[in-house]
Amino acid sequence: MTKQHEELNKLVANLTVLYTKLHSFHWYVKGTSFYTLHKVFEKYYDYVTESLDEVAERFLSIGGRPVSTLKGSLEIATIKEATEKETTNEMVEAVLADFNLLIADLSELMEVSEEANDQGTADLALGLKTELQKNVWMLNAYLDK
Repeated sequence: MTKQHEELNKLVANLTVLYTKLHSFHWYVKGTSFYTLHKVFEKYYDYVTESLDEVAERFLSIGGRPVSTLKGSLEIATIKEATEKETTNEMVEAVLADFNLLIADLSELMEVSEEANDQGTADLALGLKTELQKNVWMLNAYLDK
């Protein structure tokens, strides 16, 4: 497996875990920010769903085999599952950390894709990275950072 394929598979695994984590946060968020964060977490898991499909299909189109089971995803992912015990601020901090982790991984994917002369994958990674950076800015504003 090439470095690019490893990075794509890790991205698929991380997006799979993040999707489930965001659902957990959507369901378990409480407090005065409930309505706001309930909607935000839903927006994020919808975005992750679209991104996951796009990344997996790109990976397949260049001859890869994306991980497609929860067990396999958990073995590869660097994003950790939710515990169902996070406070509201811990949920936001966790999503912020996960988005920053993905941004770093996408930078690496861009680099190895460019080395492989695969502009399509590099471009996909750049688009995802740009959207995540915007969401990081918004989450930091929510946390008053």
